[in-house]
Amino acid sequence: MTQIKNIGVFTSGGDAPGMNAAIRAVVRAAMYYGIEVTGIRRGYDGMGKGEFVPMNRKSVSNIIQRGGTILKTARCDNFRTPEGRKNAYEQLVKNKVDALVAIGGDGTFTGAKVFGSEYDIPVVGLPGTIDNDLVGTDFTIGYDTAINTVVDAVDKIRDTAESHDRLFIVEVMGRDSGLIALRTGIATGAEAILIPESKTGLEGLFNRLEFGRKDKTSRIVIVAEGDDTAGGAFEVGRLVQEKFPNYDTRISILGHIQRGGAPSCMDRVLASRVGAAAVEALRDGHRNEMIGLINGEIAYTPFEHAIKHHQGIDPNMIKLVEMLSM
Repeated sequence: MTQIKNIGVFTSGGDAPGMNAAIRAVVRAAMYYGIEVTGIRRGYDGMGKGEFVPMNRKSVSNIIQRGGTILKTARCDNFRTPEGRKNAYEQLVKNKVDALVAIGGDGTFTGAKVFGSEYDIPVVGLPGTIDNDLVGTDFTIGYDTAINTVVDAVDKIRDTAESHDRLFIVEVMGRDSGLIALRTGIATGAEAILIPESKTGLEGLFNRLEFGRKDKTSRIVIVAEGDDTAGGAFEVGRLVQEKFPNYDTRISILGHIQRGGAPSCMDRVLASRVGAAAVEALRDGHRNEMIGLINGEIAYTPFEHAIKHHQGIDPNMIKLVEMLSM
C-alpha cells in the first residue's frame, strides 16, 4: 500500500455537471483513509500560481447537487511548457502534495500524462466532460445531465415548432464528437442529425425534406457544433432555406446551457463511485491512469489510451434515427 499523505484534487478544462460530486467523493474517501486533501483552484493555472486550499468534510458539504465546480476551472497555456510544469511541481512540493486527482477530459489528461512522466508524483484522472468522448468508461461525468438538458430544451422548441409549422435547426455541443447530437436526436424524434463522424448528414437531410412526409407540422434537425459537412447550424439553415424556401426555418443554438444545472442522479452516482475509487487507486499504487466505469465495474485505462482513442459512433444508432424519423 502506497503511503500517500496529501492528495491534491483539481478540475480542468470545460466544466461538467457532477464535478462537485466527484470532488466531494475524493475528499471524503481520502479522509476515510486518514489522508489529507488539498484543493487546487483553477486547474493547472492555479497549480502554477499556488492557489491551494486545505479541504475537509465541511468543505464539500451541500455541493453534490450543484453544477459547475467549486474549485473553478481554467485553461493554461503556461503548463504546456517545461518551465510551467516545473513551477507547478515546485508548488506541489511546497504545499506537501504527494499525489493528484485530475478531473477533466482530453486536454486535462494530456497534461497529466506529460506531467506524470516528468515528475515522480502519482496522478490519476476522473472523466469529467459532457462530450462522452473518452475510452475507458461507458459514460463520462456530466454527459447524462447534458443530454437531458438538450432533450428538455428541444421538447420546448418542438412546442413552438408545432404551433407555427416550422423547421428548427438546433445546434448542440460536440466539437469533435457527435455523441450528444446522436443520442438526443433519437430521444427527441429528430428528422435528421448532422455529426462530425458522418459525411452524409446534409444529403440525407435534403432527401428527407424533399421526399419525406409532407403532413408533419414540425421538424427538428440536430446539428453537432463540430459538424463540418456544412459548417454549423447557421450554414445548414441557410442551405435549407435556399433549397426549400417553402419551409419556415429557424435556428436555435443551445450553447452553454448544456454545461450547467444540477447533475442528474446518474452523474452524481458515477462521480461518487469513480471519485472514491481514485483515492483507493492511488493507495494501491496506480498512476497515469483514468478511473472509469465499464459495465458497472471500476476500470483503469492509461491516459495515453483514453485520450488517443475516442469513442466511435455506432452505425446502428445512425440507422435508428433514419428508421424512426419516417
